[in-house]
Amino acid sequence: MPVGTRGAVKGLLPAQLRQAGAGMVLANTYHLLLRPGPEVVAHLGDLHGFMGWDGPILTDSGGYQVFSLNSLNHVGDDAVEFASHIDGQRVQLSPAIATAVQNQLGADIIMAFDECISLPCEREQLAQSVDRTLRWAEQSLEAHRRDDQWMFGIVQGGTDRELRSYCSEALIRLDFPGYAIGGLSVGESTEALRETAGYTAALLPEGKPRYLMGVGTPQDLIAAIGMGIDMFDCVLPTRNGRNACAFVREGKMKLRNEQYKLQDVPLEQGCDCYTCRHFSRGYLRHLFMVGEMAGPILLSLHNVRFYQRLMAEARQAIKDDRYSAWADNYLASCPTA
Repeated sequence: MPVGTRGAVKGLLPAQLRQAGAGMVLANTYHLLLRPGPEVVAHLGDLHGFMGWDGPILTDSGGYQVFSLNSLNHVGDDAVEFASHIDGQRVQLSPAIATAVQNQLGADIIMAFDECISLPCEREQLAQSVDRTLRWAEQSLEAHRRDDQWMFGIVQGGTDRELRSYCSEALIRLDFPGYAIGGLSVGESTEALRETAGYTAALLPEGKPRYLMGVGTPQDLIAAIGMGIDMFDCVLPTRNGRNACAFVREGKMKLRNEQYKLQDVPLEQGCDCYTCRHFSRGYLRHLFMVGEMAGPILLSLHNVRFYQRLMAEARQAIKDDRYSAWADNYLASCPTA
C-alpha cells in the first residue's frame, strides 16, 4: 500500500497510482483528525470521494504517532494526549475516539488503537504496553459502529516471543477479521525484525489477512511474504523518490551522483513505468540538480511501480509453487540484505 498520510500520496495522482498497479492506499487517522477533520472528510464523500480514489483504503488508528511523536504526547491508561505538531493545541486520542474518527473517514479497513513503543526497552515497559494494547483493542471493537469496515487487531510485544504469543492469543480470541504485526522497524536490527515477524505470523490464523505495518525494503517484503504475510505499507518508495533515490533490481540508485549525468538509458531496463518509457537517467538527474518538481514526481512514480511489479512477481511465484526458489534467487542477487 502506498502511503497517503494526509489523504494524498505525495507527488502522485490517483490515476498514476492506478497506472502503477496500486490496489489499496493507506491514510493516517491522527493527521486527518487535525486537518481537515473527520467531519469535513465525511461531508466531502468520505475518504474515497475526498481523495478521488475508488479502490480500497486502510486507515491506521493514530497509534503509531504515540511512538513517532512521543515528545509531544502523554500516554495514560485510557487515552493519549497530544500537543498538536501544528499549533500546540491539546488533542486526545483514545480507542473510542480513534474508532469514531475512522468510522467517519470511511476507509474499508480500520485499525484498533494500540501503543507502539521504541526498541530497545525494558521488558516491564513492553509488557505494560502489550496489556494496554489488548485493553484498547477490546475498547476499539466495542466502539466500532460500521459493518462495512473491517477492523484489524494489532499484535505488539517488541522482539519478545513470549509477549508476542500472549498478545496474539488474546487478540485471536477477540476474532478480528484480520491481524497486523506492529511495533517493528522502530529501532531493532533487520535480523530481529525478520525473526519476530516470522514468529508472530505463524501464530496468526491462516484464513485471515496478516499485515506487517511500516515495513519496508524490497528485501524485507520478500522475506516476510515467505513467512505468510499478506499486506504491507511503507513510505520508502515515495520518500526515496523525493530524495533522488530510485529502486532498481540491483539496489538503490542515487541520481545526484555525477556518474549518471550523461547516461542516456532508463532507470531500469525492462521497467514499463511511464518514467522509464520516456526519460533517461541523465535527464532525471538534471531535474533534481535544478530543483524541478517533475524530478520527485517521476522518481516516485517509478518507485511505486517497482514495488508493485515486485509484488506481482511474488504473487505469480506463489501461484506457480516456486516462491522459495524465486525469493532465494532475488535475495541472493541483492547487494545488501
